[in-house]
Amino acid sequence: MSSVMEMPPEIAQSKKIAVFCGARDGARPGHLLLAREFGTALARRGLDLVYGAGGVGVMGAVAHSVIDAGGGVTGVVPRFLHERERADNAPGALFLVRSMHERKALMYRLSAGFAVLPGGFGTLDELLEVATWNQLSLMRKPIVVVNHQGFFDPLLGMLDHLVREGFLKEAERSLIQEGRDVEDALDLLTAARTQPVPAAV
Repeated sequence: MSSVMEMPPEIAQSKKIAVFCGARDGARPGHLLLAREFGTALARRGLDLVYGAGGVGVMGAVAHSVIDAGGGVTGVVPRFLHERERADNAPGALFLVRSMHERKALMYRLSAGFAVLPGGFGTLDELLEVATWNQLSLMRKPIVVVNHQGFFDPLLGMLDHLVREGFLKEAERSLIQEGRDVEDALDLLTAARTQPVPAAV
């Protein structure tokens, strides 16, 4: 059972990594295995998880693995999803917000960096929005896709295509880094220096 809170009493982000990923299992068992491996490795490095408060799929596998390995877990969910999906069953502390926009904004504020695992529309939305926030200098926090077995190859290829077509600069393209495996991704996340989101955002 989650402990439900309306808003965080204090933003403490230095040890928190947000993970964007799917609430479904995916077509291959390797997606859940990757999620469990990532959650375990995250906690073993002394890092806590911020996520979208889903108790199933890749999202749930990450959260349960962090808790099993002794790490902290913070979920952020809009009220309508909390009521529809019974998110009380999601592991970890739970913050309720009014909208999807507030959900993402709070996740960004809580986190020192962002890891991206397999997922669908929501995962891509979160990835591209947080990259845009970095592009616009609203924050400076590392973003790493965990490209296990080439899952994100088509997306990374599209980003390179945008550079060739003149819609992204090389420096902007480099805002989304690639981790070939879990440890590589965590090395990239923990090596980077971060700047918080301004309070007015």
